[in-house]
Formats: sequence, structure tokens, C-alpha cells
Amino acid sequence: MEMVGGMRLAQLFTSNQEQLLADWLPQQHAIASRRGLVGEAELRNQFSQFVSLLVTALGASERVDFKSPAWQEVRAFLAEMSTLRARQGFSPVETAMFVFSLKQPLFARLRETLGNDVATLADLNWVISTLFDELGLYTTEVFQASREQVIVRQQQELLELSTPVVQLWDGILALPLIGTLDSARTQVVMENLLQKIVETGAAIAIIDITGVPTVDTLVAQHLLKTVAAARLMGADCIISGIRPQIAQTIVHLGVNLSNVTTKATLAAAFVIALQRTGKSVTAGLAQEAARGGRASDGFDSLQPE
Repeated sequence: MEMVGGMRLAQLFTSNQEQLLADWLPQQHAIASRRGLVGEAELRNQFSQFVSLLVTALGASERVDFKSPAWQEVRAFLAEMSTLRARQGFSPVETAMFVFSLKQPLFARLRETLGNDVATLADLNWVISTLFDELGLYTTEVFQASREQVIVRQQQELLELSTPVVQLWDGILALPLIGTLDSARTQVVMENLLQKIVETGAAIAIIDITGVPTVDTLVAQHLLKTVAAARLMGADCIISGIRPQIAQTIVHLGVNLSNVTTKATLAAAFVIALQRTGKSVTAGLAQEAARGGRASDGFDSLQPE
């Protein structure tokens, strides 16, 4: 939107910068002090940069157009400031107040300067209101976009953290799943599992769904896709954590898991995995270690068949 009054407003900022800062600073300091992240010196520096960029943009043309190339530096400054405040925990309103806090001081300076020129005063008041509304809305848009990026990144990090692939034994991996298994998480699960299979050369992967609250058709399909992908990499899969309720649900849904080995517990699945890799559990050595007969690190009971 184009408005008249750029040169006049540039002069107003230049002539009254100290007074504007004195009126603007208390409001901003009150907001920033609640967060404890922005000091007065930094606020003064931000104000000086903002006003300097405003004066340059306003002085470029008598007509004010916030979307024009002349305002690129102002937009860049506001974008950087809004992104920083989003990361620091400010709210959208608190961020927009960086701009809106200047409106009242500007109106006051205009009344002092143009008190008798009612027509010019009204015109410039309209220019200030419209321009600063655009500036404030722009900070809100950038703020929201920044927060969305943070949320997406955090979700991705949580997905990666919630899908660890653990090497239980030589050639045996375990993938414990906790929570809902949706399409996005399935992709992360599959990527992590396949990467670990490549790194370790594992032949068996145990997918434990003890922590998955419900299994519906979609979850079952995701599991089957993961099993199929692992097989293409040369690793067989065992699904553990099949509770009675989940078993009934899978039967009612008509999901075919006949070609996939399933077990009720991770321990039972681990025994099967050991057998397939040529290992077995010897109870006598484990009991002797439990009685304190000799030191054991917990692996003495694993013997080749």
C-alpha cells in the first residue's frame, strides 16, 4: 500500500529520536524484563538500528510502500528480530509491540509539531497508523513462521529420539516402539532400522510394540512395510509385545501376520533370535552366577549351540 508522507516522517524521526526512545524504552523494557533475556543496552541498540533503517526507507520516496525494494532492509531487520524473539520465548503480541510501542510517541510528537495544521496532522496520523500496522503484522507473520519451524524441528528430533535401534547381540537388533505409529514416524523407524542393519550386518531385528497403545489397520500396515523393507536388506524380523487385546484386534481386522514371527514378550523374541543365530541360553551358568559362585557380566550364559 502506498501512502504520502515519507519525507515528513523521516524528518520527524531524525528530529525527535531521543524523545521517541525515552517514550518507547519503558514499554519495551517492561516486556523484555519479564523474559529476562534482553537488557536495556540491547534494546537501545535495536531501537537505533530500527529508526536508522526507517529513516533511510522513508527518505527514499515521498510515497511510503512497505513492500517496495526500498524497505528491504527494514523487513530483514524485523524478520531477524522476530525470529530471535520467537526462540527466546516471547509471545507474538510481545514481539509485535516492538513496533506498536512507537505509535503513541509518534502521535504525541506530531501533535506538538503540527497542532495547528489539522489536515496535515490527520494525514500523517493515518500514514503512521497504516504503516505501523503493516510493520506489526509482518513481525507476527515471521514470528509464527519461525515458531512453526521450531515445532517441526522439535517433532523431528522427538521422532528420532523415540525410535532408538539397539544392538542386543552380535547380529541381533531391537527396535522398541512407544506411542502411536503414524506415517511420519514409520518413515523414521524404517530409515533408522535399515541404516543400523547396514552398519551392523544384523540378520535379526526384533520390533517390540509393547509400548504401542493400540494397533489398528494402519499401524499393522506400517509394521508390515517395515518388516518387508528389513527383509530386502537381508534381515528377518520378529514382532514382540503382542498382548491378548492386540492379538484379538489383529484377528478382527483380518491383518495377515502369518509370515511374520510374533512373540508376547521381548525376552521370548530374544530367545528365538539367539536360536536363529546359532546361540542358546544355558540356565546352569546363569544360576551359578546368580548364587555368586563366580563373577559374571551377564553374558556367560550365552553359548554356541
